[in-house]
Amino acid sequence: MKIPHLKLGTKIAMLSFLLVLLSVFLAGVIIVNRISGKMEQEIGYRAMAIARTVAQLSEVQENLSGFEGSKMIQPLAERIRLATGVEYIVIFDMEKIRYSHPYLDRIGTVFNDGDEELSLQRKEYLSQAVGVVGPSIRAFVPVLADEGTRQVGVVAVGILVPTIREIVGAIRVELYSSILIGLALGGLGSFYLASNIKKNMFSLEPSQIARMLEERVAIFQAMDDGVVALDMENRITVINEKACRIAGTSEKAVGCPLQDFPAFTALSDFLETHDPAESTELILNNTWVLVDFLPIRVKEQVVGRVVTLKEKTEVRKMAEELTGVKTFIEALRVQNHESLNTLHTIAGLIQLDKADQAMEYIYRVTEEQQEVTKFLSSKIMYPNVAGLLLGKYNRGKELKVDVLFDPDSRLSELPEGFDSNTLTIILGNLLENAMEAVVGGKISEVHCRIKHEHHELILSVEDTGPGISLANQAQMYQWGFSTKGNGNRGIGLSLVKQTVDLLCGTIEMETGKWGTRFGVRIPLSGIRS
Repeated sequence: MKIPHLKLGTKIAMLSFLLVLLSVFLAGVIIVNRISGKMEQEIGYRAMAIARTVAQLSEVQENLSGFEGSKMIQPLAERIRLATGVEYIVIFDMEKIRYSHPYLDRIGTVFNDGDEELSLQRKEYLSQAVGVVGPSIRAFVPVLADEGTRQVGVVAVGILVPTIREIVGAIRVELYSSILIGLALGGLGSFYLASNIKKNMFSLEPSQIARMLEERVAIFQAMDDGVVALDMENRITVINEKACRIAGTSEKAVGCPLQDFPAFTALSDFLETHDPAESTELILNNTWVLVDFLPIRVKEQVVGRVVTLKEKTEVRKMAEELTGVKTFIEALRVQNHESLNTLHTIAGLIQLDKADQAMEYIYRVTEEQQEVTKFLSSKIMYPNVAGLLLGKYNRGKELKVDVLFDPDSRLSELPEGFDSNTLTIILGNLLENAMEAVVGGKISEVHCRIKHEHHELILSVEDTGPGISLANQAQMYQWGFSTKGNGNRGIGLSLVKQTVDLLCGTIEMETGKWGTRFGVRIPLSGIRS
């Protein structure tokens, strides 16, 4: 029966109490039945013992087949019946003629209740039947004369079986007290259980829990990031649609080990080697993603991990827009610094009354800046790339590094599925590494070339630094590896390598005492999407 107006705690308490009540009732029935069975067994033993005693009396054995044997047997049987408290003692001969009975009118009649046949074959046993005075257990014992060689009759001793009401009446105090104690404890336990369940469910009703679950699932599936929850054995416990799409799998992955899915192979290795506080970029199922994970704690105990997968396309666009702004800001800062230096130089020349030299210096500085700006704006068709190169050029001037652009450089088209922001990642990192390599050297030059050749985009950045040692060459593309100390280092070349791989391109490195050259080749078609 549904009781919709009752709250969850009340329903649980009532249901628990009903279960306790049913359990106590069933226990009472079982106890009464067991007691009844034990009483019947004891009654049977008692009836059998009395019947055996009567069957061994010489008065019974000698008078059972006599003409007036009942005159001797009936008084004897009645005395024994009254002394033992049994309901009846019936003695009959081999012709089933009764020689004794509690009712005198039954003496001399035939015993024909149907369960006496085996007793006439010298067998003793117990039987349950409804006799003249009610339901009873009776014992049949053969009467043997002549030292047991001849059967002359049968003794039947009957004892009434107590009814269930009589048994309950006999043990009512113990039974009722046990039931009341059981119900009291059951009631207290029911309300405690209901209160505990309610507490663990944050005092929420089933309808509220269902609504919250639906809302959480909808929010979880609508997230723009992929989410994968894992237990301590790296089995998938939760995965949303975005993560399924990134990995190229389905929600049937729930319950399966992470390593069973080839798309998650890199993710499995990442979980074993990375600190939760770190983020990294991985390629999962030909998709470039930014991966973060955090441990799942329940009551201060770690029970699993949750992994978030952000598609690098959107993240990269935002980051590169910010990077582009940062590059332009850096370029403005450098230009401001250079302008101040230029103004100071001009002011000094004027103060020294060297106006001609001041004018010559102004023309030279202006012409140099205009030539670089004109070259980049005419050769590089993408403003953010041109802005990056101009910023690096000015940055080089600040570091006393000559950043030289190949006169044949040109950028008029980009590979399919490849935006100019991605190109700034490759060029920006290669140029920055090259400038850092030559700072303070005897010859501090960085050469840059961009061109198209045989359906490929070719990028080349060469420096005049000391070169890269063999030991460092083996690790230079490894995420986090750097020869310049810790702290936001060791990312540039790793990022360049991942970007080039994703674009189906190649990266080559030549190094020696003369310096280092990085060459990148990217096909103009066939880019992974």
